[in-house]
Amino acid sequence: MKFTIFLLLQFLLFVVPLLLAVAFLTLAERKILAAMQRRKGPNVVGFLGVFQPLADGVKLILKETVFPSAANKVVYFLAPVFTFFLALAGWAVVPFGDFHVIVDLNLGILYIFAVSSLSVYGIVMAGWASNSRYAFLGSLRSAAQMVSYEVSIGVILINILLCVGSLNLYDIVEFQRNVWFIFPFFPLFLMFFVSSLAETNRPPFDLPEAEGELVAGYNVEYSAVGFALFFIAEYSNIILMSCLNVLLFFGGWLSPLSLFFSKDPLAGPIWLILKILAVLFLFVWVRAAFPRYRYDQLMRLGWKIFLPLSLGFLIFTSSFLFAFDALP
Repeated sequence: MKFTIFLLLQFLLFVVPLLLAVAFLTLAERKILAAMQRRKGPNVVGFLGVFQPLADGVKLILKETVFPSAANKVVYFLAPVFTFFLALAGWAVVPFGDFHVIVDLNLGILYIFAVSSLSVYGIVMAGWASNSRYAFLGSLRSAAQMVSYEVSIGVILINILLCVGSLNLYDIVEFQRNVWFIFPFFPLFLMFFVSSLAETNRPPFDLPEAEGELVAGYNVEYSAVGFALFFIAEYSNIILMSCLNVLLFFGGWLSPLSLFFSKDPLAGPIWLILKILAVLFLFVWVRAAFPRYRYDQLMRLGWKIFLPLSLGFLIFTSSFLFAFDALP
């Protein structure tokens, strides 16, 4: 009984801050986009619009849930719930500092990769169950897009795993005490970041949600709580991919002092949060700066550019480590 209560408290201590982070990330995104486009953004609800996310959340919760008459109601209902829980499940193995992790899994990277792959099913379920051609086309686009860029992400991760010799995220961060992977693997970071944009359906790769031709994509028939769950899952995945960028390339919770001193007195979750915020700013900046790709350009970038480049870098990395007898 005590163990169950402890797990429940641990779950709440993890979920509540994540939901708050998602809520205020939407506000920060709207404010940053407004500043870049020389307008005000949300500024009515509360001081400088700080309560706008809470107002939007209450509005979505209180709205009536509308089921399309021709929809498969069971699958239609399960799709956002499935997507939401998968978005939360990915965070279980993410370390936030020394001994700050829910499940210390030795196959942490593989677990996150598997969970992110499963999230395709929720989107396909939503598109098929809605019985709408626009939702179905959006779900097919999303499935093809996520599968295409997960291949490149997997090859990029193998480069890091060859250097570290472990799939544990904690070991990957500790390995970067001497040098962050952003310095030797800067081209890989660029490809991983762009692949993160495609994996989370963010601009300029938001083709599954293209308003111009698909209205709103796979969630076009959803409203109220169903739409909110998809929205929370999407932004939770954005924060998770930003966190992975930091853990894999920027030393995680290690401060810049770790590059010069063996013992880092400033290492901690605060540094991890600051780095994640910096990567999230890049996500928003890209949305403001780049137009949407065409679908053939998206596929060409993933299969004809990123995949050969990441494979070439993998051959170079493995050859370099083998030549200098540096394989772990």
